[in-house]
Amino acid sequence: MTTHTASRRVLLVIAAFAAIAAIAVSHSSAWQRPALADDPVATFSILGYDPVSGELGGAVQSRVFSVGNGVLWAEAGVGAAATQAIVDVSYGPQALELLRKGLKPADIVKQIWERDPDPGLRNRPWPKAGRQFAVINPAGGTAAFTGPEASTWAGDKQGAYCTAQGNILAGPAVVENMVKAFETTKGRLAFRLQAALEAGQAAGGDTRGMQSAAMLIVKKDGGPWLHNDVVLRLQVDDHTEPINEMRRILTKRFPQG
Repeated sequence: MTTHTASRRVLLVIAAFAAIAAIAVSHSSAWQRPALADDPVATFSILGYDPVSGELGGAVQSRVFSVGNGVLWAEAGVGAAATQAIVDVSYGPQALELLRKGLKPADIVKQIWERDPDPGLRNRPWPKAGRQFAVINPAGGTAAFTGPEASTWAGDKQGAYCTAQGNILAGPAVVENMVKAFETTKGRLAFRLQAALEAGQAAGGDTRGMQSAAMLIVKKDGGPWLHNDVVLRLQVDDHTEPINEMRRILTKRFPQG
């Protein structure tokens, strides 16, 4: 073997290794760790009321699997709640219980958070200072709480018959756009909530991306069949475009809008 040939083979080997390394680095930089079951529910949600139809409920999107499993709570004639971030799912039923007793949303938010014993989660910190939750009563009155340790950007905004809240967001425009979309969209409550999610996503949404979405709407005897208060209960548990998928399902359920 000549010196020239040996040198050429060495250069080819080096080039091959460099190409493999570049592919590995590129793949690594594009990879995202899948959301785990005990991840904080980093998300954006909206609760809303339609005084014309009497329907009340909420919608949510997040980069976690099955965000509808625990975030949204609603009862016809009582109100609704959303609990997220460093989430304590019990905030939902607690809020409904206090709504039944006639407490104001602001008092409910204060009472639930103050009596939270901050127990942690499976022997690790799960601080109440990172909780985020919201409440709406059957007249459309709202209140929300965003803890100082909720992952940035985190915050909430109230509007006419609605409250929008989220964490690990692109910025305040997410909740601001959600409220504006809810207030300006015409039609039934389901499509106003859907428009709010779409507006939030258009403003940057959850900075980690999208995975699941859900919607829950209630009204006394407003659902299909007899004695059913659930107008709509939708969950898109795992999808690359969960908000668009929920729009598709809504359009199928209400083809006339």
